[in-house]
Amino acid sequence: MVRLLDDPISFLEHEDADVRRLAISVCVASGLTDASIAAIRRRLVVDEDGAARAMAAEALGGAGDAAMPDLDSARSDTDPRVIESVATAYGELRAGPAVPWLIELATGDGDRSGREAAVAALGAIGDESAVPALLGLVDKAPPQVRRRAVVALTVFDDPAIEPAIRAAATDRNPSVREAAEMVVGRQPT
Repeated sequence: MVRLLDDPISFLEHEDADVRRLAISVCVASGLTDASIAAIRRRLVVDEDGAARAMAAEALGGAGDAAMPDLDSARSDTDPRVIESVATAYGELRAGPAVPWLIELATGDGDRSGREAAVAALGAIGDESAVPALLGLVDKAPPQVRRRAVVALTVFDDPAIEPAIRAAATDRNPSVREAAEMVVGRQPT
């Protein structure tokens, strides 16, 4: 274990997926370096373990623009955990070029966690082109996605947002109502 803490990069090639995932965590916790970023980028591309690829994608959210090509390639991964992590990384990177893909992911009928991560990323990026999609999600999406859309909309300045959030304050789902009430206050009953 001490060896892993001293040199986590060498453990990114370990045969045990649990060890590789731990090594990614240690690289992130100790601060990403050019060498660790390169090794983690490789994990995203070649690791057979979906959880390790997902961890690699999320870790690359702290790697700057150098990670973008690998994150872009990982969009086609078949593991929903990886897709969710790619969306999260794009949000951390404030990756404007990813907005169309994030809108497609958020408004699609894919995995709910991926959709939630895409909505959160759209809010983090703050690109105005996302507003129509987010407004649509506040009204017609699974509850978790509606809740995230309410929160994401708070970063934008558009006249259609306040009425949408006020309407969400009367949503049938308590978590959506609570998110909206935190923004506009409790609605009269």
